[in-house]
Order: sequence, then structure tokens, then C-alpha cells
Amino acid sequence: MEITPYYQKDIECLHCKKKFITTKVRSRFVKIDSHESDFQPIYQNKEVNPLLYNTFVCEHCGFSFTEDFTKYFAPGAKEIIQQEVANKWVPHSFGNERSIQEGIMAYKLGFHCGSLKKEKHVTIAGLALRTAWLYRIENEEEQEKRFMKIARDRYIDSYSSDDYNGTQMSEIRILYLIAELSRRIGENEIATRYFSKVIEKQSKSIEPKVIEMAKERWQEMREDKEKEALSP
Repeated sequence: MEITPYYQKDIECLHCKKKFITTKVRSRFVKIDSHESDFQPIYQNKEVNPLLYNTFVCEHCGFSFTEDFTKYFAPGAKEIIQQEVANKWVPHSFGNERSIQEGIMAYKLGFHCGSLKKEKHVTIAGLALRTAWLYRIENEEEQEKRFMKIARDRYIDSYSSDDYNGTQMSEIRILYLIAELSRRIGENEIATRYFSKVIEKQSKSIEPKVIEMAKERWQEMREDKEKEALSP
């Protein structure tokens, strides 16, 4: 029997506690060719994109979340989610293979639910960044930039509130992403400031690759600036 790249998994909704199925991609089918400068993975097999399945969408109440969400709900959050999400939800499943548009919709639902639940800024930023990546695949530049800016702003919030502590995201990566997303949306002053912060930390960092990437981007920006100054 041929093994497909996909398998289904039972998930319990954090909000309504009911079970639903979601699709995941088997790790043996996931091979990364390279990464974009904002860490977007480029997969060898363009047909199988694990990014589409990061967000679990409860078919019963519509609450959408990822493995990064905590089980804790701040006082009043459940009531707000019930009112804003569950009461408006028309039950339907996101449990099968997803198109890119369905993947985007799942992330937007996750972003909405995470914001209402008051999840960490770093978690919300990750949802916005992945939404931008999916728009990039679709060549929808305006929406891609819109979500890169949302991600950038949330990473700034995360950095200033220190809420990335204890997550997989390091200080160097947060600083780098703030810089790189700023560069990509054309906010070069902020980009330069944060790339400098990354480079300043090179003696203490255990992530030389990220330092190297920051130096490369910084150099590119300097060259672009010099070209602009020379052009008539």
C-alpha cells in the first residue's frame, strides 16, 4: 500500500473541549531546499507544504490555534471568544488537505483567536509571518507586505515585553526578524537600527548564521543606498 504524505490526527479543542480531526504532513515527505532571508522554508516538493497545516481549526466552535498556544485563558477571554468566534461560527471542517487559500484562512482565524485569547506577542507574530509567506507563494504582494508589517510590529512588542523568553525564538532571531521584515516593507531606518543591534551581539551569540545573514543584509542596504546617491 502506498503511503501518502498526509495523515489525520485527533485534536481536542482548547476552547470547547470537543474532539476534531486535522491533517498533518509526515516528516519523511518534508525536505527543505533552502530558506528565504526571513526564514521562510522552501520545500523540495512544491505540492506538499506543511505550513498549510500548522493551525488547527475546531469544526465545532471555530476556535483556531497552534501547538504554541497555551492552555491558559486569561479571565474573561473564554467569554469573548464564545461571543466573537463560537457564536458566529457555522460548523465546517478544515480537517482535509488544504489549498493555499484555506491555509491563509486558517492562519487568519488563528491570528484572530490568538489576539482575543491574549496569546504571547511572539506567537501572534509567528502566525502573521506565516500568513505573509503563503501570500508570497500566491504572488499577492500587497497582502504579503501587510502581514509582514503586522508580524514586525508584534515582534517589536515581543522584544520590548520579553515574552519570547522560554520559547524557541532567541533574542538574536527576534532582532534579526524585526530588521529583515522592516527592510522588506521598505522601512530602512528601522531595519538598519535593528541589524546593528544584531551585529553588536556577535561576540555573545551562539547563532553565527543569523549574525552572518544580518551582515549580508546590512551590506546590501549600504550598497543600495550608495547606488541611489549616484543615480541622477
